[in-house]
Amino acid sequence: MALVMGDPSGVSSELAARLLGERDLAESVHFVVVGDRRLIEDGARIAGIELDLDVTTDTSETSPRSDKPLFIDLQNLSPENVSRGEATLAGGAFATQNFRFGLEMAQRGEVAAVCFTPFNKKAMRYAYPGYDDELRFVSDVLSFNGKAREFNVLEQIWNARVTSHIPLSAVSAAITEEAILAELDLTATCLRQAGIENPRIAVAGLNPHAGDGGSFGMEEIEVIEPAVERAKAMGFDVEGPFPADTVFLRAVKEGFHAVLTMYHDQGQIAMKMMGFDKGVTMMGGLPFPLCTPAHGTAYDIAGQGIADVGASREAVLLAARMARRAREEGSAPR
Repeated sequence: MALVMGDPSGVSSELAARLLGERDLAESVHFVVVGDRRLIEDGARIAGIELDLDVTTDTSETSPRSDKPLFIDLQNLSPENVSRGEATLAGGAFATQNFRFGLEMAQRGEVAAVCFTPFNKKAMRYAYPGYDDELRFVSDVLSFNGKAREFNVLEQIWNARVTSHIPLSAVSAAITEEAILAELDLTATCLRQAGIENPRIAVAGLNPHAGDGGSFGMEEIEVIEPAVERAKAMGFDVEGPFPADTVFLRAVKEGFHAVLTMYHDQGQIAMKMMGFDKGVTMMGGLPFPLCTPAHGTAYDIAGQGIADVGASREAVLLAARMARRAREEGSAPR
């Protein structure tokens, strides 16, 4: 698994070091780490741990040479040039270079999955002006034109969404039956890849009280309900639309595996309230698993040695589980 070092101005270096220090992870995942040796050493210092890495500066040498994590030292940023707690061009360039290298390793089949510690979008845009989000960057690097989407994962509850990084004013027009069906299909596929054989999906409404019979909007009646009925006819185990303010409570209580929301914050707020330190963002639909903690770069606690590794750990475990499933099915490199 490629472990990509993210934005150096936040907690990314500390989190990467903490992951490499997790003994049980080392027993089940062989990391190929991408970044700068000086920064991983700085992260280890901040975390108060010692690391034993197999370091190389040869960027063509991506196969592990021992039981130690292989660290590919790109020598691309000195700690003295890191502005802690600030989005910078230097930080964005470091993160984008590392990310590109990790993605290209996965594309060549040298790793089965990719995980990365948090990026800062502002810093990434400094270095890559076309950077809208991770999926846009991934698509550019891989020349990928397929259907991909971000999922938020919290233990056994997944959050999918019909729209993502668009203005709230554009959401209603972007919600169509076909868009909902496409997201349901991708969600069910990704859940199965994660080992959930018969996924149950709850669908949220768009308007307050799911429109209350058309009193607060017609999207539920005209678009969302017909999409749900079509999905049922196609064999999906799906129900809704349910009011967004109770759909996650229903999902937990009634054993749904995922909630399909209509826009970004409709699900993000609920998921982060339920488990900010455990949530994972998974990029579904790509040729390989790609995961990261759902939280951000935490500029406010950078360098303090108190970063919680929980979400990063969950990201690694999810990516590993999906990669093993793909390998068992013969769709991943061995």
